[in-house]
Amino acid sequence: MLKQAPATVNSALAAIDDLCLRQGLGPANAARADLPTIAPRALDKRDAVRFLRAVESCRSPRDRALALTPFYAGTRIAETVALDVEDVRLSARKGILRVYGKGGKVREIPLHAKLRDALTDWLEERQAWPGADIPALYLNQRGGRLSTKGAHDIITTIAATAQLDDQITAHTLRHTFATRLVRGGQT
Repeated sequence: MLKQAPATVNSALAAIDDLCLRQGLGPANAARADLPTIAPRALDKRDAVRFLRAVESCRSPRDRALALTPFYAGTRIAETVALDVEDVRLSARKGILRVYGKGGKVREIPLHAKLRDALTDWLEERQAWPGADIPALYLNQRGGRLSTKGAHDIITTIAATAQLDDQITAHTLRHTFATRLVRGGQT
């Protein structure tokens, strides 16, 4: 017999309940499987420091800015590579990142000082890159928009430099951002 995930079992039971209700039999009284309450993976403080040190040691301003975006702004990888230059508004002391999320929702995120500095460095260097005339914030070596796979590879390379396991992804950095907000009392 195949063992199914608790969520799969609960979905099947919900379908059976629905069928019974539509037939006028009342809900089936089947007990639901308990769902695990595992928190999403996030870097602990020590690993976060190691990651940030690896980012600082990275020579590419693009890669530094790219790795810091999900860490300090909580963006998904697809949101990160979809950013355009006009989505970054910088001033001497502040900055705003306009992110287009799922369902076309737009959110404006205040920039952390380190992310603001990294984006400033990248925007200066970006002017000399091929494709500097296109709106994409993060460019690939050929002058096109950086792909999700390209961004993922950059982040996992930096994580490997920090000697963190190979499971560190942009999503881990996003969860690290959210965890830090929750622990800081921001939600």
